[in-house]
Amino acid sequence: MIFDNSLLLSDAQAVTASAASANVIDLGTTGTPFGANAPLIRDLGRGPELDLAVTVTQAFAGLTNLQVGVQVSPDNATWTTVSSGAVVPLASLVAGYQFKVPGSIEEGVNARYLRLYYTVGGSNATAGKITAAMVASRQTNLAVGGQ
Repeated sequence: MIFDNSLLLSDAQAVTASAASANVIDLGTTGTPFGANAPLIRDLGRGPELDLAVTVTQAFAGLTNLQVGVQVSPDNATWTTVSSGAVVPLASLVAGYQFKVPGSIEEGVNARYLRLYYTVGGSNATAGKITAAMVASRQTNLAVGGQ
């Protein structure tokens, strides 16, 4: 996998309580085409599914489970969850584990900002880190923890 720093959402981010990814992707403003009266309307749900690589880089401890969701926002202040992966139990949250986070977004979603949200189940974690990014193609071979 090739990581692009501008698409990196978490870089070995410690997740000890429910929290948003450290970074937000700004998709920019939509412009007005020459001769048009209004700017283009963004639709995040059109086109192929996003490939999200979300990997545990340090084993988790102390929590019961963890879930990763995709959130979008029109203003970088009000966030809506548009998809979520499975709730993963602590026993699976070892270094190298790769979350399968659905990158599909319903048609008609007009948002400028995108981030991940990590939801901790049970008590807060005492250890655990995640690296996550949008990538061109997610590595899925089982030898490295792919799902």
